[in-house]
Amino acid sequence: MLDGKKILFAAGGTAGHINPALAVAGLIHRLHPETQILFVGTADHMEARLVPEAGFRFASIDISGFQRSLSLQNIKRNLGTLRRLLRVTGQVERILDAFQPDAAVGFGGYVSGPVLRTAAKRGIPTAIHEQNAFPGVTNKALAKKVDAVMLTAEAAGDRMQCKYPPIHTGLPIRREFLRTDRAQSRRELGLDTRRMALSAGGSLGAKAINESVTGMLSLLWKEHTFCFHHAYGQYGKWVPERLRTAGIDIRPPELTVREYIDDMPRCMAAADLVIARAGASTLSELQAMGKPSILIPSPNVAENHQYHNAKVLADRGAAVLLEESELTPQRLAETVRALLGDPVRLEDMSKAAKALAVTDAAERIYDGIDRLLSPSSP
Repeated sequence: MLDGKKILFAAGGTAGHINPALAVAGLIHRLHPETQILFVGTADHMEARLVPEAGFRFASIDISGFQRSLSLQNIKRNLGTLRRLLRVTGQVERILDAFQPDAAVGFGGYVSGPVLRTAAKRGIPTAIHEQNAFPGVTNKALAKKVDAVMLTAEAAGDRMQCKYPPIHTGLPIRREFLRTDRAQSRRELGLDTRRMALSAGGSLGAKAINESVTGMLSLLWKEHTFCFHHAYGQYGKWVPERLRTAGIDIRPPELTVREYIDDMPRCMAAADLVIARAGASTLSELQAMGKPSILIPSPNVAENHQYHNAKVLADRGAAVLLEESELTPQRLAETVRALLGDPVRLEDMSKAAKALAVTDAAERIYDGIDRLLSPSSP
């Protein structure tokens, strides 16, 4: 049903919203090169760069999200958001008039709100995809209006009032996470037979994770029982000097410390344990690779959704959940030592993670859009 159709994607704000949409758009383009695809986002966020780089058309609207904490600066920002809301419907109307989409699909974030609401009012078939186990405000509101709701985590369905029963699709991830070989990755990284742990706190660097990891290494490194890779992020450039001050020799491949891991599929494939935040994409990658993990949810996200994401894995025995409020170098050291010293538990955690994996998420979302356009769809 997608042959020759026009599909509009609304996605923006963060890579967690944009990359899954790009994965699905890429699949549609490969299967149906004649299908026209248009992305709608904002001009001042990363979608304005990522979408054209991926070869897709892009149109922008002027919209921003509301700030929830009260301060004079945030009140001013929220007044600006209100002004934008008064104008944005007209901007969306003009885009819909020009493109005439056969379907509109939102991938979360405040940009999806006005686009999907306006499309639904016009009778255009609409769908949304929710990345997190705890749905965002925009998708919770849209779920009552759109024709299809697709979920990364089935638990999200319990927190939404959907017009029709939701569909469990999982979250698309890069194909390298499904194809990279563990043994080959360990050879390429120069690792020996010791277990390897990997930690990262995002591209900016999470201060709490950097502090705890450096403290944990100070407590454990003299034991030389494992290898370690850590990415400290843009704001963690102090980490290498902190480790050297503690008398730790940063010597790859035994101990590798760098700002950003640009070969994450290889490093994750080689790892026996991963320490990370609990963003939806990261968790989908861990599940696809069957990696045991220590998850430290960011407390600075809407609806505390990373905690709910992490709890899905922890409740199934695939991860240990450590909230930032309870995170200390000692607690992290105890957890790392216990897990790396227990191969049976690591294997059980790996199996549990694998059992949660959805490795054909892009195809499932594609099918959901295809059904949206079929005569039998709601």
